[in-house]
Amino acid sequence: MKTIRVVAAVIKNENKIFATARGYGEFKGQWEFPGGKIEAGETPQEALVREIKEELETTIQVGDLIDTIEYDYPTFHLSMDCYWCDVVEGELKLLEAESARWLSKEELYDVKWLPADILLIEKIMKNL
Repeated sequence: MKTIRVVAAVIKNENKIFATARGYGEFKGQWEFPGGKIEAGETPQEALVREIKEELETTIQVGDLIDTIEYDYPTFHLSMDCYWCDVVEGELKLLEAESARWLSKEELYDVKWLPADILLIEKIMKNL
């Protein structure tokens, strides 16, 4: 099975985190942490800065690794490095997602997460 390596930004602001709903593809409308594929020659942190600039027109600072999620979708294996991130410059503009929300600890289960992303929620809850 093919492995796809991606990165995800858990953007935190006070006691809330930023989540987006996919605007395209098989999982359209399901919620995820913004990010994307790591390209050849990039570190995960460089990929995350680039992806957030492309998806949200925002500059972020990448912090600590929260976890690496390993998840088997039907047609591929996903390896997702998830980092705490802070906005450094710009406002979060949705260039690819169909919707976004700032979620408090109590609201984290109010959205329908992608299967791999929901595995991160418990770890995040301990830090909000």
